[in-house]
Amino acid sequence: MTTTTLDTLSAKPLLDWYDRHHRDLPWRVSPGMAARGVRADPYRVWLSEVMLQQTTVQAVKPYFEKFLRRWPDVTDLAAADNDEVMAAWAGLGYYARARNLKKCAEAVAREHGGVFPDTEEDLKSLPGIGDYTAAAVAAIAFNRQAAVMDGNVERVISRLYAIETPLPGAKPLMKAKVALLTPPGRPGDFAQAMMDLGATICTPKRPACSLCPFRDACQALKLSDPELFPVKAAKKEKPVRHGAAFIAVTREGEILLRRRGESGLLGGMTEVPTTAWTARLDGETSAAAAPFAAGWQASGTVTHVFTHFELRLAIWRAAIAQKPDMDDGWWEPVTNLETQALPTVMKKAIAAAIPLAFKTSRALT
Repeated sequence: MTTTTLDTLSAKPLLDWYDRHHRDLPWRVSPGMAARGVRADPYRVWLSEVMLQQTTVQAVKPYFEKFLRRWPDVTDLAAADNDEVMAAWAGLGYYARARNLKKCAEAVAREHGGVFPDTEEDLKSLPGIGDYTAAAVAAIAFNRQAAVMDGNVERVISRLYAIETPLPGAKPLMKAKVALLTPPGRPGDFAQAMMDLGATICTPKRPACSLCPFRDACQALKLSDPELFPVKAAKKEKPVRHGAAFIAVTREGEILLRRRGESGLLGGMTEVPTTAWTARLDGETSAAAAPFAAGWQASGTVTHVFTHFELRLAIWRAAIAQKPDMDDGWWEPVTNLETQALPTVMKKAIAAAIPLAFKTSRALT
């Protein structure tokens, strides 16, 4: 009987496991499909990888399918209206991804004739594509031997090698280990197998180690508790910022909206008027900071957690008999709000003032 060690570790057990237990995902070419001659579509791979950053598979699926229905290939997305793309992305979060998604599609259409480049280096020259996305697209779409490392892969590798260096400092060592393990024959399947293993077997809590194809070699299982890995540096407490949001509603059921500047947090997205809060500074919270004089009534407070801070918005509502003159913004029927590029925090603010503004609670998730 041969004992598997880290010195003799092969990707074969993982790939055998993946052939039997892979997840069926709308952007994925399964091993069975590949055996029938189906090839990965770089556009689908890229679109899914951008959407999946900091977002769960379940949350991404409906957005991915909606994008494909509206923009079936990269040239369609490149030609799309920017506001329509932002509206379709609304609710998925991390809105810089949506802005870069559109810029990248335009670059592929304009500079590459609508065909994605097939190397990591050339992919990284495109807007919004960093090391991870370039490696993922190169491996999965073009079968390049690239080391792909997301959060799931970090967890698997940290446990497999019992890496005690805390994240994020351990990332270079982890990536080197992934590169050594990645087989030249099926690098794309290997990358997806590692992701699936981390998502379904090597989970953060209560991993199913008895089912893991790497169980005989896993150092965390032999020497310690797998749940202790990956080791993470102590988290800093998120600062809390304060501001106010103003929901003005006409007798005809219209609400005042405006568009944020293209740069910065929530850039290019639609919002209700708010005070000048940022990740570093508080904004005013009283009705005195409203965009115009009216009978503003307090409508509670909403909380929204961003990556680096927590925001608490005081909500003010006013019923408007006559629309004031405004330098910017527009009046949108409440019935049309679900078609607007409103980020989740703005949907929360509107719902606090107008509980039935959105038809489904899903708009606030």
